[in-house]
Amino acid sequence: MSSRIIPVQPFDYVVFGATGDLTKRKLIPALYHRFKDGQFDEQSRIIGASRSKLGDADFQKAAREAIAQFVEKEYQDEAVIDRFVKIFSYVPVDASNPEGSGDLGKALRDDPKVVRAFYLAVAPDLFEPIAEYLAKKKLYRRDARVVIEKPLGHDLASSMEINDGVAKIFKEDQVYRIDHYLGKETVQNLLALRFANALFEPVWNSAHIDHVQLTVAESVGAGTRGYYDESGALRDMIQNHMLQLLCLVAMEPPASDDANALRDEKLKVLRALKPIANGDVARNTVRGQYRGVKSETTSVAGYQDELPEEKKGSRTETFVALKAEVENWRWAGVPFYFRTGKRMASRVSEICIQFKPIPHSIFDHAEGAPRPNKLIIRLQPDEGVKLMMMIKDPGSGGMRLREVPLNLSFAQTFSERTPEAYERLLLDVVRGNQTLFMRRDELEAAWKWVDPIREAWDRASEPPQPYTAGTWGPTGSIALIERDGRTWYEDHH
Repeated sequence: MSSRIIPVQPFDYVVFGATGDLTKRKLIPALYHRFKDGQFDEQSRIIGASRSKLGDADFQKAAREAIAQFVEKEYQDEAVIDRFVKIFSYVPVDASNPEGSGDLGKALRDDPKVVRAFYLAVAPDLFEPIAEYLAKKKLYRRDARVVIEKPLGHDLASSMEINDGVAKIFKEDQVYRIDHYLGKETVQNLLALRFANALFEPVWNSAHIDHVQLTVAESVGAGTRGYYDESGALRDMIQNHMLQLLCLVAMEPPASDDANALRDEKLKVLRALKPIANGDVARNTVRGQYRGVKSETTSVAGYQDELPEEKKGSRTETFVALKAEVENWRWAGVPFYFRTGKRMASRVSEICIQFKPIPHSIFDHAEGAPRPNKLIIRLQPDEGVKLMMMIKDPGSGGMRLREVPLNLSFAQTFSERTPEAYERLLLDVVRGNQTLFMRRDELEAAWKWVDPIREAWDRASEPPQPYTAGTWGPTGSIALIERDGRTWYEDHH
């Protein structure tokens, strides 16, 4: 089964932070794949901008190197690469000193049919200076788009400050706050699953669903990235990615697939979240920090071992589990359990919707008790959807019940490669489609819910609970869910 390629109109994509890691690892490979698939051609331009004094040839060489390193060999086509890098040019820009910059205006076409987009792959404290630079140089257009990357602040106040800075120049309908999780095929499939099938929506409520689990586990550590110690798992994962997943699971059906209709419903979910504050924090949240492990076969450093000397003793959490509730008619009494961490047993992101048990079992004499149905939406790796059902084990000799998955594997169903999240999102900006981008009021509602948890942790005397690298987190996270008579779903199939 193959997908249709719908071309986008020609564009000028200016990437600030063109020499940075994100540009090399994600943006250039994503644009290359879309170019190779024919979604845009030589009528479009990719313009690098950063403080480095480079020329066009340097940037084209860097693009070739990024493709060689970060695109799978089977998709590297020399003829396509030659055509692709020709649309690259470079302008040295220092937003803090516009006079010492090259002329970005010369690289941009003043044609209303050419979409103008600015990608700010830079630190958030540069968002406002760059926006002001664009206005000062008369490069701002009312139909231009600006893409900004997280971290969008470390709390509500700093987030509002960053957004205010961008909003001085760009209107809200021009701002694309990118969250690569929302570009994943399976995340979008959650919308199709819920709203394009008559099967699920009638049972998508507290009458039929017992609880929901959201897990984003990483097997890698935090490494020596200074950014992580400033943020921690609550800000890095829960405040954006995981609350967005919660919104897609819990939202009401929007009136249409219009971006604002969808984002209005997501906002309602965030506003319906029961606050976790003061005494509730100790009961409904668990934070952990991984410890190293040394044995004859493995040696893994603990979080503290990876920190520079001046950061030793940091109480930054590398793991969070929490229990949330959405206080509305659809979800009253249904807990949502979150779990995310570094250095966990395996790399997996999934949503588990557990339905209520059957009201009465007629299989008293059967081997194996009926288990409640589960719908598992796997975001990574092995993207797919599984519905766990009870069947009779084949064979004679009595009734033996067995749980089996109805399995939709994306890799098996769709034979061609699945586009990466950035491929979808970068071209959604060109299309002017904001559906998969966070609106400012959503971002602020998420911070409002997260901030009291963070503040209570900062006041607490006890440090994060330790857990051994390569496990599923501290024992407190097991207690969090098991005291409600439930257990974390772990895939053994």
